[in-house]
Amino acid sequence: MAERQATGTKPAHALPAAEVLTRFGTALREGLTDAEAQRRRARFGPNMIPAKERAGAFTLLLHQLASPVVYLLAAAGGLSLYFGDWREAAAVMAVLVVNTGVGFFTELRAARSVEGLRALGTRSARVRRDGHPRVLAAADLVPGDIVLVEGGDAVPADIRLVEASNLSADESTLTGESMPVEKAAEPVAADARLAERSSMLFRGTLVTRGSGAGVVVATGSGTELGAVSRLVEQAEPDSSPLERHLERLSGQMVWAVLGVAVLLAALGVATGKDLRLMTEAGIALAVAAIPEGLPIVATLTLARGMWRMARRNALIERLSAVETLGATTVILTDKTGTLTENRMTVQRLVLSSGELDLTERGSDASPEAERLLRVAVLCNDASLGQGPGEGSGDPMEQALLRAGRVAGLERAEIVRDLPLVRKHAFDVATRMMATVHASGRRFVVAVKGAPEAVLAASRHTIGGEHDRPLDDVTRDLWRRRVEDLGARGLRVIACAEKTVDEAGAPPFEELTFLGLVGLEDPAREDVPEAVAACRDAGIRVVMVTGDHAVTARSIALAVGLAGSGDRIAEGGSLAGMPDGPGDIAVFARVSPAEKLALVRAYQERGEVVAMTGDGVNDAPALKQADIGVAMGRRGTDVAREAAAMVLLDDAFPTIVGAIREGRVIFDNIRRFVAYLLACNLSEVMVVGLAVLSALPLPILPLQILYLNVVTDVFPAFALAMGEGQDDILARPPRDPKEPILGRPQWVRIILHAAGMTAATFGGLAVAEFWLDLDRASVVTVTFLTLAFAQLWQVFNMRASGSKPFRNEVTRNPWVWAALLLCTALLVGPAYLSAVAAVLGLAPLDWIGWTLVLSASLAPLAVVQLRTLIVGALKPSVCDGRPA
Repeated sequence: MAERQATGTKPAHALPAAEVLTRFGTALREGLTDAEAQRRRARFGPNMIPAKERAGAFTLLLHQLASPVVYLLAAAGGLSLYFGDWREAAAVMAVLVVNTGVGFFTELRAARSVEGLRALGTRSARVRRDGHPRVLAAADLVPGDIVLVEGGDAVPADIRLVEASNLSADESTLTGESMPVEKAAEPVAADARLAERSSMLFRGTLVTRGSGAGVVVATGSGTELGAVSRLVEQAEPDSSPLERHLERLSGQMVWAVLGVAVLLAALGVATGKDLRLMTEAGIALAVAAIPEGLPIVATLTLARGMWRMARRNALIERLSAVETLGATTVILTDKTGTLTENRMTVQRLVLSSGELDLTERGSDASPEAERLLRVAVLCNDASLGQGPGEGSGDPMEQALLRAGRVAGLERAEIVRDLPLVRKHAFDVATRMMATVHASGRRFVVAVKGAPEAVLAASRHTIGGEHDRPLDDVTRDLWRRRVEDLGARGLRVIACAEKTVDEAGAPPFEELTFLGLVGLEDPAREDVPEAVAACRDAGIRVVMVTGDHAVTARSIALAVGLAGSGDRIAEGGSLAGMPDGPGDIAVFARVSPAEKLALVRAYQERGEVVAMTGDGVNDAPALKQADIGVAMGRRGTDVAREAAAMVLLDDAFPTIVGAIREGRVIFDNIRRFVAYLLACNLSEVMVVGLAVLSALPLPILPLQILYLNVVTDVFPAFALAMGEGQDDILARPPRDPKEPILGRPQWVRIILHAAGMTAATFGGLAVAEFWLDLDRASVVTVTFLTLAFAQLWQVFNMRASGSKPFRNEVTRNPWVWAALLLCTALLVGPAYLSAVAAVLGLAPLDWIGWTLVLSASLAPLAVVQLRTLIVGALKPSVCDGRPA
């Protein structure tokens, strides 16, 4: 444990305060001397959490170059240079520079670390040194320092409290507890969970109320926050599914190209052909086989997904996370602020006369209810502003003031009639708070606190026009009502009052019990619909929270995440689950290490896990998850730095929209990859058949490179701009192991490539043997036939089962813009003498253009006719895959 940094074997939270002071060699009123503090700093180091260094620019550049495709293209460029073809070498190298530059600048921005952890420590602290209070940098604290805290302070180190007055702390970012935790100086059990160590204050948390003093027991990496930091660094996420698929596809293409090139070269040499000629043919084959536009289009597609999601309040930190969302099978979500509004509200008042639901509009407060709310408003340290969300103080007390305001009870107005004369702050021992107000010559004592404590201090209860004695039967009835509210996930407080003759009378005696107040952090109204959408999409939503099981169950039921009979697991139980988390919908009282273990457990089952969170305690799991989702409004810097996506509106439904976008992007990537590979395979077939048949190359290496970089990229990017199908969330998530291209896609790619190859050789045969064109014109015909056949191939990329003339391709305006642009880029070079000389092209007459258009349209016509016939014989389901 972090607290054992300097306390021996027994943790500080379990030691008496006096013993902790003795062990640390310090005194509450004196503190350490400056000399002793310097010695301890030399021993323990600064009170800072080390952050991982950012990846250097040179490292990121090397990462871009570590690709089999880069190696193959570099080799092709080097061979071209060796044989003196500097234009071809320059063209290949230009492609490498463009691809590397795009990847480098994109990844440079995405390079993140856990530096947010250090930001939590760059604060000041009030300490006692040499018997005097001082303000020091938090980094200068050492074990044994006496730190003074009060409401609003950020805790600078792990502190064992020695004094505490009405002290509470918000530990939600560390433990997941949604409510402030009451603190006291008394020791607790050695095996108490982090959220139950009331004698401790932890670094990175916030003091919400009261004041206190304590001794620093752990600093820097030795704190509980430091332990979380180590978990974050241990949680190294794997590469995304898309990255793995593209890497595997690139490797397969490289090996296939090398194999075919070696085979062709061997056959050529064996048949007596020139070695240099075979080498040039191999270079042409390599250039034809590698889709140079693939990295550019993939990067731009994912970047566009980032822009679209940002407009929908989802900020993507890593490009690959866009696609990963589309493969998500499980969402592990926090409760507070993600499924709930992160705002306490009064839900119910339980009175002697019955229960009042304050969530129902038009429900009028009875005299009993007004009496109860008046006490709740008077016995209150918080304040409200005029606008929504404005106010200060304990969230629960703010909720009581809001309930009073709805009933027309403003604290300022009531206090004018009943001036405050004395206050008894909340005490951990009594678990009650009281305020005393002047009322003429007498005094009204308003009390609120834990129901069992207020019941024990009460002797009467209201009933009818007069108060009546509180007998044992009535006490048991009130206890059952407390249990009933708790079972519904509500936090319960009780209110009581009495009238006395003296302001100094004991406040917690002879009270009149007024009733109970049930408070809730309500579920967000838009969450149930989002959870239902996830269910329809085949995505499991699991709540993982540090809050109590009863509260977690209540929210889970409210949002439709779990049913009444579903099992709720608590922290620590995962170790006893040999088969993993199973079908459990809610995990409550979960620690940071347990959250991390849960993510890993789901990943071991083959799930693609999205994890949401906002606090320090969520950071390890956010980083380990396939897609970590942090909250933008209330999230800590630690959570945001560890996550791959930040929700700017903290809304769970935004995740559903992002998942849809991820699915659309994967379908689009599959579509344009299939398009690019069919086009490039047709080029390979054209070159390979020419070499095998001893024909001159019908298309030159520079022409192939021109097609791949210019005319291929624009149609592919247009396909990537598709909006997706309306029912895309009605499909289950794809298998995370499913490749980008399966066997059906490869069969279609090969058939489409064969059709374009046949059209190219058909145009070649007609141009050379029927029209008797010169060599430059024949090459121009074959070049343009293949180029336009590839352009028309874009219409073969419609989803299987979609309509031939009304589908996601024909409705895409980017496709038509790409076709117009590429047509200009194909027609123009033949009529620009300088460009024509470089590419080896010649102008064509109308006969040549008629041949080009008729030959290039033939493959499209054949594929569409086949699709219509197959569709008529066997109707297919539209599944988003290319037809």
